[in-house]
Amino acid sequence: MEKTSKKVIGKDATVSVLEKFDKQMYVFGDNWGRGTEILYQEMKLKMPDAVKKKALKDGYYALSLEVIPEFAGDYVILSKSDDTDNSFLDTKTFKNIPAVKNNHLFVANAKEFYFNDPLTLDYQLDFFKEKFLGSKNK
Repeated sequence: MEKTSKKVIGKDATVSVLEKFDKQMYVFGDNWGRGTEILYQEMKLKMPDAVKKKALKDGYYALSLEVIPEFAGDYVILSKSDDTDNSFLDTKTFKNIPAVKNNHLFVANAKEFYFNDPLTLDYQLDFFKEKFLGSKNK
């Protein structure tokens, strides 16, 4: 899947994983659930430099709305919960992120994306196959 996904999205494309939890926005490194193990460890997709610098060591990094564009990759996975204030989605800052403007924003149900147990990883893999490759069968 690593070669297939890089072929489709480009070998230098970057991917960010964001989540709004309570009143805080977070970006995730390569081992804090939310599909990061699959994206970064298995698929070997790249994360933006800002994510590497701030979220790789601890696994996550809290950020403000104003700096989201600095952490947003060419593709953004948004782990979203309906019981959280998601008004940031309607802001000019968020709507002007290139990934959002280019329809490279993939919204996942946060409750199905928190963990990294085998069942959750299978679900996440299917989600990524569908979003990045356009089919669950590729």
